[in-house]
Amino acid sequence: MKSPFNQKFDIDVYFTIRYYAEKHGKTITRRAKWTKDCLYGTHKVHNYPYIKYFDVDADGIRCASKTWEILT
Repeated sequence: MKSPFNQKFDIDVYFTIRYYAEKHGKTITRRAKWTKDCLYGTHKVHNYPYIKYFDVDADGIRCASKTWEILT
């Protein structure tokens, strides 16, 4: 599996992200923007990857964890 941390963004870059949201029980696709508050990380307890991104439509920071896809 390719590391999700290989993707690099500059500030103010727009992209689309798709991932399965366990909370909602379905795959969701969001228009996103990379801001100074966005980051990649690894969960400290469960050790899975996550990405914090700015959701353009919801006007706020959201998090995708475990697996996601960046669409072009």
